[in-house]
Amino acid sequence: MTSSTPIGIKSFGAYIPHRRLSRAAIAAAHAWALPSLKSLGKGEKAFCSWDEDAITMAVEASRDCLRGGSADAIAGLSFASTTAPYADLQNATIVGSALRLPDVSTRTDLAGSLRAGLAAVAQALQSSAPGEQLIVAADRRRAKPGSVQEMLYGSAAAALRVGQGDDVIARFLGRESVSVPFIDHFRQNGEKFDYYWEERWVRDEGISKLVPRAVGALLKQLGLSMDRVAHFGLAGGPAGGDKLVAKALSLPPDRLLPDLQGQVGDCGAAQPLLQIAAALERARAGDIFIVASFAQGCEVLAFEMLQPAPATGRRGLAGSIARRVEETAYLKLLSFDGEIELDWGMRAETDNKSALTQLYRSADQILGFVGGKCGSCNSIQFPRMPSCVNCGALDSQIPYALADEPARVVTYTADWLQYSPAPPMYMGLVQFDVGARLLMEMVDVGAAGIDVGTPLAMSFRIKERDRLRHYDRYFWKAVPTS
Repeated sequence: MTSSTPIGIKSFGAYIPHRRLSRAAIAAAHAWALPSLKSLGKGEKAFCSWDEDAITMAVEASRDCLRGGSADAIAGLSFASTTAPYADLQNATIVGSALRLPDVSTRTDLAGSLRAGLAAVAQALQSSAPGEQLIVAADRRRAKPGSVQEMLYGSAAAALRVGQGDDVIARFLGRESVSVPFIDHFRQNGEKFDYYWEERWVRDEGISKLVPRAVGALLKQLGLSMDRVAHFGLAGGPAGGDKLVAKALSLPPDRLLPDLQGQVGDCGAAQPLLQIAAALERARAGDIFIVASFAQGCEVLAFEMLQPAPATGRRGLAGSIARRVEETAYLKLLSFDGEIELDWGMRAETDNKSALTQLYRSADQILGFVGGKCGSCNSIQFPRMPSCVNCGALDSQIPYALADEPARVVTYTADWLQYSPAPPMYMGLVQFDVGARLLMEMVDVGAAGIDVGTPLAMSFRIKERDRLRHYDRYFWKAVPTS
């Protein structure tokens, strides 16, 4: 491989929670006390179900990114988030295990700023580490009820596979980074919500000055003029900041990448990677696109589109936005975010302590959803057992991953009696096309419900929350695909 071989983005993926809540519904719930929120009541926001967090979204975005490729080629994983579940447990290790990445691949957590996502991309592209790198950013953003942030925040994840080779779809051109103690918002360790400074000051003294400065410096470094930029995106800061920057840079408004406010919301560290995905879905060969992330300064990256991304069955950003379940209950958002404690009755009074020893011994089955294929009769089963469920052969099981295998509903029940934070709990027998059959929980069931024969896909989720020790058990659940 010669030095002229391009380095850049090889693939991308996205995940947006299926649940979307109208902002008008949020504003209506607060109208008795905060009527001014009505002015922000346009569009909808994506929010996580109780069993989703930054880790589960990161896994789903990464799976989307890796479709059509091999996880074995990934030499390193970087996970960026300002809302990662664990402060002293490497979140990236859980993500990598669910993706079945080689256990010799490096795993890194990045946090502390909304710039973490774009900074992780830059570090991977400028690194001399061998092999391909997977960068994923995810944030489950929570906000104080009745705040402006509650109206504007969304949740999502995006992933990029980067490296060197002729299969690069967008070549990395360069990076500019400006770091200054301009604090537009903050959240101290242990606090639930962000604290924001006055919007006009952030807009006029921060975004309007720092972002054009960083973008201008990058263009000068690359020897490019602004009229060569076909697409520009800005993440961070008050809504509408991208338009101010575009005006300052004399960039036509039609070259702005979508800010996703109308359909998803501001998704924190994932936002700039989502905008990169938007650029990759619309750019043509030769187009130059720039994405900036504003937070205590500015991070700016530039790329040149080389070729269209190959069709791999990827959902991408557009597909993730289109796949939605409409929600109208504002109290559901509060319940899923832990802002209200409902009386679930005695069935909810359980101790969900996880056996970490068993998790380690069966990590590939629990986190990677790896079953077994009998070497004697080729039957596939989950979990792996000492003997085949079909022919009874002993010690014949060869690991077989089920996470990406299509399946369908064989039987189901919608249970309103068994405890579930999102009743009713859908449980049933799931038949995989490859032959495996097991009892599973089914989630994200829309108003149309499910039926025998409904096609299913697997999704990495929280299985149970241990509220006494604050450790969540992860496993896989079935999600309707139609």
